[in-house]
Amino acid sequence: MDSVKLFVSSALTLLMLGCGGNSGKNPAAEAPPPTQVVHEQDVNVVGVDHPEQFPLTTAMEHVGASSLVVTGTVVPDISRTVPAISLASGRVVEIRARLGDTVQKGQLLMRVQSADIAQAYSDYRKAQADSTLADTQYERAKGLYQHGAVALNDLQVAQDAAQKGKVDVETAAEHLRVLGSPLDHPSGIVDVKAPISGVITDQQVTNASGVQSLSSANPFTISDLSNIWILCDVYENDLANVRLGETADITVSAYPGRVFSGRISNIGAILDPNIRTAKVRIELSNPGLMRPGMFVTATFHGSKTEKHAAVPASAILHLHDREWVYIPAGGNSFRRVEVSPAACCQTKCRKFRLD
Repeated sequence: MDSVKLFVSSALTLLMLGCGGNSGKNPAAEAPPPTQVVHEQDVNVVGVDHPEQFPLTTAMEHVGASSLVVTGTVVPDISRTVPAISLASGRVVEIRARLGDTVQKGQLLMRVQSADIAQAYSDYRKAQADSTLADTQYERAKGLYQHGAVALNDLQVAQDAAQKGKVDVETAAEHLRVLGSPLDHPSGIVDVKAPISGVITDQQVTNASGVQSLSSANPFTISDLSNIWILCDVYENDLANVRLGETADITVSAYPGRVFSGRISNIGAILDPNIRTAKVRIELSNPGLMRPGMFVTATFHGSKTEKHAAVPASAILHLHDREWVYIPAGGNSFRRVEVSPAACCQTKCRKFRLD
């Protein structure tokens, strides 16, 4: 019994000591540390150890005509784009040209097996037979009329039938020629030839495919790319700087350093309601380098003069499709500043970091 009391007394003593120890702790020591604000570094500011290794250049004032720079796309001249079609329905049995090929006028593009030729040739032969019979009856009627055996009305009916027979023969023969079949050697195969010289810019047929005359898509589309169009999107606020008949400078990423000259031939009368731009068409002679679908940059030159800031090309850094320059930011630091042709025209002369 005494041992049990001793055990209980020891347990109570330990419990009291534990509670007393917690009561002596400092609450401030258990509090979270104070919040520290860390300022994010400006990513446009760059520090260097030896700034003297990077020479500076000064932007110079340049007075010149105002300009507007826009982007555009090369497209074929619609007036020089012609479809190559088959007037006979049937099945394609042979293809002699492919998309992207350069073809000459009269060159064979494909061959079509068509039952329309057989029907047209049958109509032609029947018209010939009817015309021969009508001529014979007319000659007989003339002889009988001279001997007073038939009336004048019967002679005139025979003459009319003979004339109509000749018209039917000519019509049937023209039908055969339109379908592409010769009169002396009719065949069920129709040759489809290139109507103009140029490049095949679209193809809608393959071997063994069907052709449904004028009711289906054009088998081939040929474009004469000796003259092309540049279609540009110009915002409505900039339309005053674009005038019909004026020239524009065209540059292409594929040929850096080369500038092509074109003439503004049309300014769209309707604005795109989504992006508020109008289509401006530039026509130019293609030296053989411009291809449909290419992206280009067009520069329109205005009539009034403006002040521009000019810097060497080596002072501009092209990064992520943007143009940047570096200016001193104090000490050994330099700040990166984005520039554009429009912004540079309004920038005062400042020192830029050379790349």
